[in-house]
Amino acid sequence: MSEVKKTLTVNNTEVEFSDERNLLEVIRKAGIDIPTFCYHSELSIYGACRLCLVDIKGRGIMASCSIKPEPGMVVQTDTKAIRNMRKINVELLLASHNRECPTCQRSANCTLQDLARKLGVKDVRYKQTQKNLPLDTSSPSLVRDPNKCVLCGDCVRVCSEVQSVGALDFASRGSNARVVPAFDNDLSEGECVNCGQCAQVCPTGAIVAKSDADKVWEAIYDPEKVVVVQVAPAVRVGLGERFGFKTGENVARKMVTAMKMMGFDHVYDTCFAADMTIFEEATEFIERLTTGGKLPMFTSCCPAWVKFAETFYPEMLPNVSTTRSPQAIFGAVARKTLPAKLGVKPENLVVVSVMPCTAKKFEAQLPKFKRDGRPEVDYVLTTVELASMIESMGIKLDELEPAAFDMPLGFSTGGGVIFGATGGVMEAALRFAVEKVSGEPLEEIDFKETRGLAPRKEATLEVAGKQLRIAVVHGLANARKLVEEIKADKAQFDFIEVMACPGGCVAGGGQPITSEDGFRSKRAAGLYDTDKERQVQKPQDNYWVDKCYAEAFGGRPGSHEAHTRLHTVYNNRSQLFDAKSPIMHANTDDALSICVTICTKQQDCPGQLLLGKIVEFVKQKGIADKVNIDAAFSVRPEADGTIAVSVSDIVIPRSDSVDATFRDVKQAIETAFAGK
Repeated sequence: MSEVKKTLTVNNTEVEFSDERNLLEVIRKAGIDIPTFCYHSELSIYGACRLCLVDIKGRGIMASCSIKPEPGMVVQTDTKAIRNMRKINVELLLASHNRECPTCQRSANCTLQDLARKLGVKDVRYKQTQKNLPLDTSSPSLVRDPNKCVLCGDCVRVCSEVQSVGALDFASRGSNARVVPAFDNDLSEGECVNCGQCAQVCPTGAIVAKSDADKVWEAIYDPEKVVVVQVAPAVRVGLGERFGFKTGENVARKMVTAMKMMGFDHVYDTCFAADMTIFEEATEFIERLTTGGKLPMFTSCCPAWVKFAETFYPEMLPNVSTTRSPQAIFGAVARKTLPAKLGVKPENLVVVSVMPCTAKKFEAQLPKFKRDGRPEVDYVLTTVELASMIESMGIKLDELEPAAFDMPLGFSTGGGVIFGATGGVMEAALRFAVEKVSGEPLEEIDFKETRGLAPRKEATLEVAGKQLRIAVVHGLANARKLVEEIKADKAQFDFIEVMACPGGCVAGGGQPITSEDGFRSKRAAGLYDTDKERQVQKPQDNYWVDKCYAEAFGGRPGSHEAHTRLHTVYNNRSQLFDAKSPIMHANTDDALSICVTICTKQQDCPGQLLLGKIVEFVKQKGIADKVNIDAAFSVRPEADGTIAVSVSDIVIPRSDSVDATFRDVKQAIETAFAGK
């Protein structure tokens, strides 16, 4: 029996509908781009902007985003009253918005500008009543301008619903309402993981990626500096959208030409470092799998995911691979090998990254990724920043002749390229691990079980007579759900890939903003097409990576030198966001900050003993007037997984004993005061 067709009438035209969640989606399906401001198909319905108004016969004017379609409805999307209401609503939004459009990052790609133009708003009849508020530039990744915020709530919902972080929320009411981090603190003081998804959905530029473009230009203009740049895989399938190329088209070779014209001395491919990441990460996984190590092992390529784990699940950190991200591995390789190869003094080598990701800016400035007092990666540009720099020189990307990445750090396999799509890291690792474990060449290198945009992908593979259980998740809310299942022993896996951004790096916080349907799939398809075009697709077949190990990293993955330079450690960040109580405070602005977590779930908390030892130590050293000591009272559900100490910006995890932790704390304090 055939299903009864459901129809309604939109602007005198019969429109069929099925399972659309609201009237707005039915109207758009009918080819009418009804204006909206706060609506995102992937977020909950908010209904604040009142721009998607329609006139429903028998009901009157209503917001179409919050109305279910019903058979027989008669709808008008444009009447004189609706047009006037929309214009007034846009004027009110403009009245509460900083309108310095020419200097805004979102200029020419601003939803508010676009709506004002489409609706014919030429005047703003309402006065701006808000006082100018200071910019929040505390984050290394993002800039928050409250003067541009129009309270659409998109950033709040994506942070809560898609990422399950909740770093932003509404505060106050009426004309005083604002979107702010917890306790009206700076963004860097909250639980933000720097993923930049808030910047992707913000329609007005109230949250944007922090720009390092001026610093990069200064380095390029300095004749003493040799400026090298690495470019992540997802950048090549996103950059072209700013220059009229099809979504997902790979513009890598034209991009290289443009970057040489801009003044970069050498242009390398992060995919080389991605291949090297697989050498280390897959070797680490095989070792854990065969020796009874900590499983499941989580991938570590995504710095937003790593910070999420450090903040919300510190007890799971032993499960996270210690292998650095490709960006950080490239930084280590560049610092160790390029000065001699290029004939440049180490202090005159400037390493720049171009990433689809705002969290990479946070990662690059972490103290643990510094060597000899300087970052291994000096500056991180997003895809959008690179596009703006190219535009500023008047370079027409589509008219350029193609060029190749510089060797040897410009050679990569298809496995390195697909890192940019969700599931790509897992697939590349499987190409390496399955072949190594089985001892036989892979006949089929595609592991399509890891591909696609399903929130969670699972598979069980037969490898050398053993079952290998894998999972892939993207979006931190999906990661949280999976971790909770693992902790409750409701899910068992051996290897798990996590990417913070929905769709993976192709939809990172630094990629061009678009509302095109299917843009994630199209960008990912561009990477998989590139993978197929490569003569070499398995990371282990990258000859130049083998040579790099032989010359600089102990001859093999997992060597002592490789562990020293290509791996990392993780910090328990959970205490940084718990309630704090001052124990000892100095009357000086440059006092050393020390914070000790006390777990409320334990009767005999080792944190209390540790706190006492630290207080006594600073008194004995005669530095009590130079330190601030706080106790952080952890409210995490784990009984013993949150005890940690922070000394300045260094977080010291708990060791096996209080005495061992105390030794690490003493060393950190003494190091902080060395030379003072």
